[in-house]
Amino acid sequence: MNVVDGPVPKHRQLREILLAMIEGELVPDAPVPSERELVARFKVSRATVREAVGRLVAEGRLYRVRGKGTFVAAASIESQMHLSSFTEDMRRRGHKPSTVVLGADETAAPPPARAALGLDVTDRAYRIERLRSADGAPMAHEVSWLPAAPLPGLLERDLTSSVYSILAHDYGRVLDSAAQTVWAEGADPLRARLLRVPPAAPLLVFRKTSYAAGRPMEHVTSWYRADRYQVHMTLERTPHTGSGPGHHL
Repeated sequence: MNVVDGPVPKHRQLREILLAMIEGELVPDAPVPSERELVARFKVSRATVREAVGRLVAEGRLYRVRGKGTFVAAASIESQMHLSSFTEDMRRRGHKPSTVVLGADETAAPPPARAALGLDVTDRAYRIERLRSADGAPMAHEVSWLPAAPLPGLLERDLTSSVYSILAHDYGRVLDSAAQTVWAEGADPLRARLLRVPPAAPLLVFRKTSYAAGRPMEHVTSWYRADRYQVHMTLERTPHTGSGPGHHL
């Protein structure tokens, strides 16, 4: 394919050419031709190349690494807003989940987790830190807090598997509801290293408190790569009025 003069802007033509390369020739994390190479190959201006590549970066199809170049982004995994474990979520979407336990201990919970779990100052809690991956690529860094008293011996279980399943099968604690807050932030040095993204790369942060029969059983914060994970929500209009996203349909 070539970029030609005509009614379709050249940057849009080049974007389609690059998109075909991404979908048909290049694998995730493969480098795309440099700006200079694209200018010479398609006989277009640097401004045209920058516009085409910039659009693909904004769409999440490419990503840049400072000083190294531009690379093909892995396909985003879309998540419906429902209560399920990471393991269940990934398997349902046809991806192979895996987990590395970065740390697990019994300690005193910090005030936010203690309040979310309804614990007293003297109550003990489990802190479980894990790196979650899909198809071998890091997807999320997760820090969970769970009350120790109703879950004796939890840290002796296989924490690379679904904690939700462990709670249900070993303790009879089925998580049936949750309250969740979502925001965006840039990757700090720790999460940039763990998730293999540049520092300050966009992350989606989920903070969730899950309940079993009305009792809080888990308080977790998860940092997801925004280039590989997106959330799908179905909104319904209700008589209630208010401000914020989702109220103005």
